[in-house]
Amino acid sequence: MTRRRHLLHGALALLPLGRLGTAGAADPDYPSKPIRIVVQYQPGGSTDTLARLLAEGLAKKLGQPVVVENRSGAGGIIGTDHVAKSAPDGHTLLLTTPAPVAANLALYGKLPYDPRTDLRMVSDVATMRTVLAVHPSVPAQDVKSLLAVLRQAPGRYAMGSWGPGTQPHQIQVYMDRTYGLKTLHVPYKGEGPMAIDLIAGTIQMTVGSVTTLQPYIAAGKLRALAVAGPRRARALPAVPTFAEQGYPDEVYAQTGPTSLMVPARTPDAVVARLGRAVADVVHQPEVSRRIEELGAEPVGNTPEEADAAYRQSLPLALRLIQATGVKLD
Repeated sequence: MTRRRHLLHGALALLPLGRLGTAGAADPDYPSKPIRIVVQYQPGGSTDTLARLLAEGLAKKLGQPVVVENRSGAGGIIGTDHVAKSAPDGHTLLLTTPAPVAANLALYGKLPYDPRTDLRMVSDVATMRTVLAVHPSVPAQDVKSLLAVLRQAPGRYAMGSWGPGTQPHQIQVYMDRTYGLKTLHVPYKGEGPMAIDLIAGTIQMTVGSVTTLQPYIAAGKLRALAVAGPRRARALPAVPTFAEQGYPDEVYAQTGPTSLMVPARTPDAVVARLGRAVADVVHQPEVSRRIEELGAEPVGNTPEEADAAYRQSLPLALRLIQATGVKLD
């Protein structure tokens, strides 16, 4: 308990991201070589898909090839640590979900990086919406009936996630503790392999991104029961939220941005240029349309706005982790 209080108090007092960069003008030749966008998960998931869309637009804006590099494993730690320790020259970027730069602070007793001091924000690219979905063999049509099914079959049903401590894992633990259930958690290194096993019935349920699961829902290979967040997802307008079904708990209201970050000492002018380029790409009508087709909602804010959003959301993210009791070493 003392450790958790320390983490939460530390989050409330964190220094703003983006204040550690070096001042002054950036290299006028930037970018001078190909740019890498590191994704912490395997190919095929929502973050990977968004990274490839962003890479295509940035390459046109910046005049250099932009490639996506997948460095998966350890709940996003491997990819995040790689970028945190990379040269702060704007040529190695991180496209991250909230877990590796927020939840991991509470999940792990020690991290090889501190996102508050080793990384800085460039932009929140998009808000990725998530949906509770089950294999068609599960006899449930909504959250209430799913809880009834799980209650009657302890130890039989498994919730897949894209890593320990991620949103589906938090929800699985929270459901077990709150409703007296006994379900299994099956972590994967990304949404792609998780979705394959869910469709095959190897696992029976997950809370996954609308981006990854919507095509299978539309094809009848999965059944959507509820979307997380304060409102319905644009890509799944017929699927009610948890709150609409009588479950307004904070853990079900989570939404989080997929954010572009760089090493903390990246020059301010480089960060500013990258931020402008991301905003220009995201706000293009065709790109915004493609992001929405992925089941996400375009953002494309400034480095300062992304930093402020991170600082505001971090205490809540840590509190939700603490409420589930999930702890990893």
